[in-house]
Amino acid sequence: MSDTAALQRQLRIKTGVVQRLQKESKVYIEETSQLEARLAKLTAENADEWDLKNAGKMVDESKKMILDASTRLGKAVEDLQGLVTSTKEESALPADDEALVKAEEVIKEGTTTA
Repeated sequence: MSDTAALQRQLRIKTGVVQRLQKESKVYIEETSQLEARLAKLTAENADEWDLKNAGKMVDESKKMILDASTRLGKAVEDLQGLVTSTKEESALPADDEALVKAEEVIKEGTTTA
């Protein structure tokens, strides 16, 4: 496998990781809002203490997952940015290469999400 092909492969892999983590973060955010709504409903209905406590734990766990996913997303964006920068500086890969352009687009999206 040539050096150019290896770089394109790495760009596609790291781009995919960032995209997956962006989706994961969005899912956790949606899940947290649903769980918070459920907790508010249980509180308004004066549900059992166990139900309230369990719903609260689920909200807390979901918030922890948001933090974890956003941390991993930040690291993945940083890693992809480093690869893009080094690819532009050191390789013969053209600036309009599909994998490189896609990676730059995903970086822009990832920095707004992270």
